Amino acid sequence: MKKALSLVLALVMLLACVPFASADEIKNFKDYQTQANEMETFCYHYSQAAVDLNVLSNCYEHLLTNDAAGALIPAAAKEWSTPDGGQTWIFKLNEDIVWVDYTGEYMADCTAEDWLTGLEWVLNFAKNKAANTSMPMEMIKGAAEYYNYTKELPEEEAKALGLDKFLEMVAVSCPDQYTIQYECVDKLAYFPSVATYNCLAPLSAELIDEIGVDGYFGADYTTMWYNGPYTITTYIYQNEKVLTKNASYHAIDEVKLFDTVTVKMVESSDVAYEMFDAGELDYIELPASKLNTIYNDPNHKYHNNLIEARPTKYSYQIHLVYDKKMEDGTPDVAWNTAVANENFRLALYYGLDATNYLARTNDINPLSCQNFCYTANAVSVNSAGVDYTQLVRDNLGLQYANDHFARLDAEKAAAYKAAAIEELTAAGIELPIKMAYYISGSSTTAKETADVFANLIKTCLGDDLVVLDTKTYVSKLNTEVRDPQLASIYINGWGADFADPINFLGQETYGEDNAYYSQSYSKINNATDEKLIATYKEFTRLVNEAKAITDDLDARYAAFAVAEAYMLEHALVIPWSYSVVWELTKVNNYSKVYSAYGNQSERYVNYETSTELYTAEDYKAFVK
Repeated sequence: MKKALSLVLALVMLLACVPFASADEIKNFKDYQTQANEMETFCYHYSQAAVDLNVLSNCYEHLLTNDAAGALIPAAAKEWSTPDGGQTWIFKLNEDIVWVDYTGEYMADCTAEDWLTGLEWVLNFAKNKAANTSMPMEMIKGAAEYYNYTKELPEEEAKALGLDKFLEMVAVSCPDQYTIQYECVDKLAYFPSVATYNCLAPLSAELIDEIGVDGYFGADYTTMWYNGPYTITTYIYQNEKVLTKNASYHAIDEVKLFDTVTVKMVESSDVAYEMFDAGELDYIELPASKLNTIYNDPNHKYHNNLIEARPTKYSYQIHLVYDKKMEDGTPDVAWNTAVANENFRLALYYGLDATNYLARTNDINPLSCQNFCYTANAVSVNSAGVDYTQLVRDNLGLQYANDHFARLDAEKAAAYKAAAIEELTAAGIELPIKMAYYISGSSTTAKETADVFANLIKTCLGDDLVVLDTKTYVSKLNTEVRDPQLASIYINGWGADFADPINFLGQETYGEDNAYYSQSYSKINNATDEKLIATYKEFTRLVNEAKAITDDLDARYAAFAVAEAYMLEHALVIPWSYSVVWELTKVNNYSKVYSAYGNQSERYVNYETSTELYTAEDYKAFVK
């Protein structure tokens, strides 16, 4: 049983050890994002993209959150417990949580029923289009059955469903107005970590009555309701968004909030640096050109303020597309044939030296960004204290190196390349293969990075097998590129939603509706190559075999590691990087929320700040 009191005491003790800045603290925080990372939806329960969740996680109160060390602590739930060793989980809610509109006006009380409404929305196929369903379907009794039930109904009939049929089929209940209970399919020790993610976020039925199902799916900041630490009071597309402290937030006297957070949307990191230098931003992730200038000049005004940031939770991969189209909608036969060829994929896997690409993020210490697993570090640790990713690397026989990109194997790459050229030529495919890679047309940073990527492909593999074909989109990647299936690859980061490897591997399985990357990016379910399909089916079998182990976490992690190693040995996805940036900042990153899963790390709460830039010496104390 987990009690809130012990966790709160632990948090107090942790914060007591953190030094506080002597300068004044910031009241109105100034943040930024590049325009390529603009929001795509305000429908919180639907989104699975960081560009949305990083903002919207500030607008909703989840059952639980994390502290600065990553431990679970109370949020909407003041305490949580399991009476049967992990199969049933009971959350007791705070009784003073309310819904407000974007102006802060009271709209309704927030009660346990709102968590039922939120989960019904997620599991209703007609309402949420299969997004964010994997976790509840795999964990909560009856959830998969309800999802399949709604999927078979006529759309309008499914949209009209309330809670009656949902409660009849799904093992969730409200013993009283401020208690929510979930019954899992088995004893799941990690279930409380799911309570930090938006698949278990609340949703007011009164809001849906007011704006309708389609109204919520297409909500904007003026029509959505808020019960979290901030409301969105200004949103100007590709310009700025302003988050304002929610005066009705139930924990307003217990957590540190800014009066406002302004997120400026900028064309590039170089533009962001100029704004930072002019005092218009409170931190900056340094582009390579600026980092080198500052790092190599001991007399530079920012030299002593250079900070190597904490790694983010995201593991970045090269995602391959197995059903690419031409601009006229016809299949790209050359690419689809090449990417289905395992020798072609393995030539990329072993042949590409990512070092110069990593230097675009961290030119001082690029190999700190190297990544060789699909699952991110620190998501899961076994009973011996071994990180899950170490289990994967052990299966692959691969360890980190300090002096080179450790996966690089020129001899293997050359052999796979030669085999790929022979097989593709025999199949009548004209070489070199064009690898379509899309970037924002307005981003000079993206263009420079794409040039580095194109050059490393040429340097590592020559130009007789594959060449990068860099293309641009105007504003929205999903509608202009992803939906019409124009790209050959994507380089994307994925972060865990809760503390288990299924977060990552479950996104890549074959033939499953809730496998996000399979459905939205790789389009593997459209593939026709029998060998490729057989490989994906075997990977899926291994994933589901591991997923079925719920009573022994060590055995579960070991089985997932076998599945992940299989996926990588066949280069179905190519792990690529971590984001370990250098920055100038007025924020103590060791004071704010930190977690390797969920989206709580992006909440602007409990920031220790200074109106003066922190120094590297300050950060040594913070780390200690």
